[in-house]
Amino acid sequence: MAAKYDVDEYYLEQVLIPDDSDDEYKYEEVTVEDELSVTQGEEDLETAVKAFRDRLDATECATPRVTSAKLPVSTIPEVVDDFLRNYLLKMGLVRTLDCFQTEWFEMLQKGSLKTDHTELVPDAYTHNQLLDNQLKNVQKERDSYKQAAFDAGETIVKLQRERDFHRMQHKRVLQEKNRLIEDLRKLKKHHASYEPALRQLNEKYQTALKQKMLVSLERDRAVSQVQNTEGSLRISHSSPGTQTTTTEKIQKKIPLCDIARHPKDSEFPASTRVNPYLPQITTLSSLNTKSSNFSLSKSFKAHTMAVSFLALHPRKMIVASSSDDQLWRLWGIPSGEMVMTGEGHTDWLSSCSFHPSGGLLGTTSGDTTVKIWDFAQGRCVLSLEGHIHATWSCSFHSCGDFVASCSMDNTAKVWDLNSERCRCTLRGHVDSVNSIYFLPYSNILLTCSADKTLSLWDARAGLCAQTFYGHKYSCNHATFNAMGDTIASCDSFGVIKLWDVRNVMAMVTMDTGPHPSNQVAFNPTGRMLAVASNDGFVKMVEIASLHVSSLKGHEDAVQSVIFDHKGKYLLSAGSDGAVLVWAQQ
Repeated sequence: MAAKYDVDEYYLEQVLIPDDSDDEYKYEEVTVEDELSVTQGEEDLETAVKAFRDRLDATECATPRVTSAKLPVSTIPEVVDDFLRNYLLKMGLVRTLDCFQTEWFEMLQKGSLKTDHTELVPDAYTHNQLLDNQLKNVQKERDSYKQAAFDAGETIVKLQRERDFHRMQHKRVLQEKNRLIEDLRKLKKHHASYEPALRQLNEKYQTALKQKMLVSLERDRAVSQVQNTEGSLRISHSSPGTQTTTTEKIQKKIPLCDIARHPKDSEFPASTRVNPYLPQITTLSSLNTKSSNFSLSKSFKAHTMAVSFLALHPRKMIVASSSDDQLWRLWGIPSGEMVMTGEGHTDWLSSCSFHPSGGLLGTTSGDTTVKIWDFAQGRCVLSLEGHIHATWSCSFHSCGDFVASCSMDNTAKVWDLNSERCRCTLRGHVDSVNSIYFLPYSNILLTCSADKTLSLWDARAGLCAQTFYGHKYSCNHATFNAMGDTIASCDSFGVIKLWDVRNVMAMVTMDTGPHPSNQVAFNPTGRMLAVASNDGFVKMVEIASLHVSSLKGHEDAVQSVIFDHKGKYLLSAGSDGAVLVWAQQ
């Protein structure tokens, strides 16, 4: 029996079994298999090798091959009897080997030999080799641990440096924080020392403002007395017929706006005039106009900043825009081609309005002025100063001689363009007056205010004729319809109200909030109302059914809306600086 090892090989070199053996073991004859037998006469080496290979191939096909990868071969240590045989053979103890072999196999044949107790002889060399491999593995692990410890040491050093750096930064930040806290404490103390002075200055300012208003009233009263005295003197020197006429004038209590006369003052036209465009409005009323029929036709960037207001030319398809970039511009509609631009205000523009002739443009601004621009000359021809806070809106009288303005100073003013002076100041609102509008072909002014009210004024006398109550939030804008019998108003909570002018009461209340509504506009027929909403939508309200729909196109709040002369186009402008043209389909 031979055994193979990884390092050395031991094998049985020679076993002699003498014929005259005394053992009783009977040896059986080994027969040659037929499959390996070779025909008589063909016995040569090549034929035998070929037969053996064929037999080997057939055995491999019948027996599944076990690869070393799946079933690795393990090293089997040498058995004791093989060890003794090899040792005796190597030492030349042949007779001792024969005696051992004879006795071993006899006992094995008789069954008296317990082979299961046979132990293995440890191979010292193999054991040493295994120990050497283990030693190498341990050395490799030791080296890897050394490298890991070295890397960990470097990482610790790096982290310590970063820790020291962050500690320094933390200390610096704490120092800056303490310094800022100290500075803030000083600033608070400094600011607290100014609060009494600010309160005192504010009280002085309010007192001066009241005194100014009282002085203005005293001045107007004094002028009135002078006029009355002059009238009495003229009466005393005139004929009896003339005396009667003048006395009637005095008894009629001449309005304050007409008492302090100026040589260039204009006369207000009679209030009995009829709107010449009423037949055209009646004709347009037969057209069917629904909000669903409007779609986006044109969009163009009008200004670099928010567009605050749009105004339509009285006769041409031209629209004016005012913006927070301190510019106003004229645009052709619906092409969106810029016609003209102007600058001159020192602060943002809040609104603009065309003169009835179409040759002038009025603008209001945060610089407290109202400016009149002449298109032919391409410049500002008149700057009206009198408001003490930002002006919000302006509107021209149909005769073209007067322009009205409103301001954050809680007042509205009527200006004479010929004498270039304020004819009267409308006082009555207790908060900012946000919009003002002349009813076409009349002397009636409509104002709305942050005090939640709307007022109708007689521009000739400067007196409030009616006040409308009903809004719960600041009123942002109000306007008449074409017939002049209905007022639409909107407030800062998105509530829309329709007012009956004759009955001085609200007819309809609609909630389009909670976003503020910035402006409202009737179409020429008065059947539809457009609302500029702060949520970026243009709300369309059908007056008859009160159905509300929305037009989406702006990327920011919508600030202004306006219809063209025939109601075929709707224009909207917003805080995104764009002007959108919506066409009726």
